[in-house]
Amino acid sequence: MGGARTIGVAMDFSVSSKCGLQWAIDNLADEGDTIYIIHINLDQSKHDQLWAKTGSPLIPFSEFRIPEIMKKYDIKTDVEVLDTLDTASRQKKINIVTKIYWAGDARETLVDAIEDLKLDSLVMGSRGLGTVQRVLLGSVSTYVTSHATCPVTVVKEPKA
Repeated sequence: MGGARTIGVAMDFSVSSKCGLQWAIDNLADEGDTIYIIHINLDQSKHDQLWAKTGSPLIPFSEFRIPEIMKKYDIKTDVEVLDTLDTASRQKKINIVTKIYWAGDARETLVDAIEDLKLDSLVMGSRGLGTVQRVLLGSVSTYVTSHATCPVTVVKEPKA
């Protein structure tokens, strides 16, 4: 394959975003690639003014695993995600970095993150909204796929 790639994974710790993470690891990630875990905290009151526009500094996986550090960013430790990332980083020899944004609109923030992180591709889960809900609430995945400057893969949860 070509040089190392940058792959973004939108992570809200829902089942669908975890499916997106696993899909990215299984189908996209190769040795030397970097996976950016992109988390958007919609509660804008809990962020440092310094990071209001740019998001957090890049957080290496070695720090993302430490509960005290993630508490500083108002993120609860998710053991399933940590195990998935740990296994992928060791087996596939990929780099894992987290970036946290504070925003009222996840759609625009994800599109901005593509440019900010210079992503080659973005993977995100689908909440599986019905037609009426999608019209009323708007679909993050529809907006991002329409406005992104890189390929976007939307991963659905497997049916039970």
